[in-house]
Amino acid sequence: MHSPIPGLDRVMVFLAAALASASLAVPEGWGEEGVQYGQVGTDVTLSCAGSRASSPVQWRRAGAAALPEGSAIRQGALVLPHASLAAAGTYSCHGEDGGLLHAVTLRLGYLPGVPFVSCRASDYENFSCSWTSSVETFLPTRYITTYRKKSLTGEEKRRNKNGHVGPCLQDPYHPGTCTVHGSEFWSSYRLNITEVNPLGSSFRLLDVTMQAIIKPDPPEGLVVEPIPLAPRRLHVSWKYPSSWPKEPHFQLRFRLQYRPIIHRSWSVVETVNLSEVITDAFAGLEHVVQVSAKDFLDAGNWSEWSAEARATPVRDLATAASEETTTDTSLESLAEEPSQAPNPEPINHSDPLEKMAILVSLGIFAFFVLAAVLVITILIWLRVRKHGKDETKPHNFLVAATHLKALPS
Repeated sequence: MHSPIPGLDRVMVFLAAALASASLAVPEGWGEEGVQYGQVGTDVTLSCAGSRASSPVQWRRAGAAALPEGSAIRQGALVLPHASLAAAGTYSCHGEDGGLLHAVTLRLGYLPGVPFVSCRASDYENFSCSWTSSVETFLPTRYITTYRKKSLTGEEKRRNKNGHVGPCLQDPYHPGTCTVHGSEFWSSYRLNITEVNPLGSSFRLLDVTMQAIIKPDPPEGLVVEPIPLAPRRLHVSWKYPSSWPKEPHFQLRFRLQYRPIIHRSWSVVETVNLSEVITDAFAGLEHVVQVSAKDFLDAGNWSEWSAEARATPVRDLATAASEETTTDTSLESLAEEPSQAPNPEPINHSDPLEKMAILVSLGIFAFFVLAAVLVITILIWLRVRKHGKDETKPHNFLVAATHLKALPS
């Protein structure tokens, strides 16, 4: 039955973590016999077991000629005020005759800080959390990792009186990580990561929504192949990551990036298919290709980029022939030993392009010459014609005058 008191299940989680932390905070629980723990900056007292209250004792520190500065012996116990990390070491107390009464190893450090925690789901059935300590404590540390499902169905409330609290299972081969198995894609969870050392404990609560932390693993089996007779094309194919279940209602979309190896900038293409044809590759240049994945409905984050795959598009025949000719010419010129004297031989104009350039130049020159000759000819003709008209006019005037005289009066 669900508790009628609001937040009671949350209090139970806190109490469980606190009880576990308290049990782990006891020095004996750390399995180190003869070790005493102390907090840096506080007064630390070392007791001399086996001594009598009325008998004087002597304290010594292994490997040191004297005790730390400011230390004092009170009723047989050694007091180290405001102990620093340098005060750590092995201490021993001795009777009046110099006999050993007790030895203890002092380890000093700090209380745990609130750990940094992040969670990620590589599929919709499980999610993992990782953490790092926010404080260097210099002491042995353990972690208590639990989770609670925040939204419960009526059936779950009846089955789980404690609010469906369970352990986030830690992997001994991957310290600092734990996994919740059998999670639900549309559910929310509260993680409790408690850091414990011999001095105390500190915890971090983290609310997790599956849609927000989904981050698939990179796609696998990336293959890039040139396409015959297509100098600017590459065929790229890949597979779903093996950690992502292939169910119709949980699909992925993909992002493809590629570039020639001599370039720094990437071209990016998005697709929902498991293959893509690059249509703007550079013929004859090796290309680098990578692919990443994301939930089809845009939940969560893109995966990391896959491992690189490389391929070179085929070269067209014209480009290949031109490159081969250039390469052969370069090799021949490199093979010949350069001469320090000027070459007296005339320049060879047998190159077709050079001949064409000369013919074009000659044609243009001839055109301008003919045009100039034509213009000059026209000007001369116009001038001669005008001069002929001027000479004809007086003769016509005399003829007209003579005719008028001959007419009867």
